[in-house]
Amino acid sequence: MKDWKRILISPTTAIIDAIEIIDAVATGIVLVVDDDNRLQGTVTDGDVRRAILKGIRLDEPINLIMNAHPTVARINDDKETILTRMKLKDLKQIPILDDSGRVVSMEMINDLIRTDERGNWVLLMAGGMGKRLNPLTNDCPKPLLKVGDKPILETIIQNFVYHGFMRFYISVNYKAEMIEEYFGDGAQWGVEIRYLREKEPLGTAGALSLITEPPGEPLLVMNGDLLTKVNFGHLLDFHKQHRACATMCVREYKLQVPYGVVQMDKHRLKGIIEKPVQQFFVSAGVYVLDPVVLKHIPKSTLIDMPALFERLISKELETAVFPVREYWLDIGRIGDFERANGEFAEVFR
Repeated sequence: MKDWKRILISPTTAIIDAIEIIDAVATGIVLVVDDDNRLQGTVTDGDVRRAILKGIRLDEPINLIMNAHPTVARINDDKETILTRMKLKDLKQIPILDDSGRVVSMEMINDLIRTDERGNWVLLMAGGMGKRLNPLTNDCPKPLLKVGDKPILETIIQNFVYHGFMRFYISVNYKAEMIEEYFGDGAQWGVEIRYLREKEPLGTAGALSLITEPPGEPLLVMNGDLLTKVNFGHLLDFHKQHRACATMCVREYKLQVPYGVVQMDKHRLKGIIEKPVQQFFVSAGVYVLDPVVLKHIPKSTLIDMPALFERLISKELETAVFPVREYWLDIGRIGDFERANGEFAEVFR
């Protein structure tokens, strides 16, 4: 890695600043070093997301969440030794140290073995009627509405392609022929596209039952009306690392109570909290599902993703949540559509 010095940070660097470096350099990691560049620890994209789930503030210093005992390689190790160590630990990156523990380089697994294209299928849910976007959707399905200079669904597909995903299912219902005519078999984008045709709306999970050839690898599922800069490669890696059968992307949602909230003990007033803010995590409409999950979806039956996840949980199957900290916008209403067009040039330039 040529620009590895850009990912060196001090232990007092704020988490939010480390996030900016991770995103800018696209390594998925930063290295925490002392004044002499001796390695103190590492922080990965996954460490940041776990910190968010724990409620750690992003203005806190990075040393609160760093791994103080990371796997490293030495300057005299050959590439085969480094690659073997990375494979055993399932690492995407590894710092290279000299005999004094100073960082002298960084190896990325993609530089050692080229595996740019992923074999996973992606299912994009594009069958909804988009009633909340009337009159825009009277004559055009929501996934074909233009944000910027192209349809929403085209931007989604191009984002997946950027992360190495080349095989797509698109579930269609409302004005299906318009979507199929626009995207065809995907050749124009260098991808493969197949269609799942819903005779009746099947919900956000029901269309999965129309897949006739169960995939051999985890399947990514995403609503066809979302614009996001989620790193889908990181999402898939997270899913595998946690050995989940199903992973749900979640967004932080804050709700402020507009009044003073009274604290009581029976008839006694204990205190008043003025306009408190409550924090929740809500579904972000992006999922990773192992092939075994398809067996739990009834054929041609309306079922939504929350119900599917509840079914998996009731069967004590491993499920996980992946916090989305990147740009995310659900284009559900006219105001969202206008906002998307206003932000598109800056976010998706």
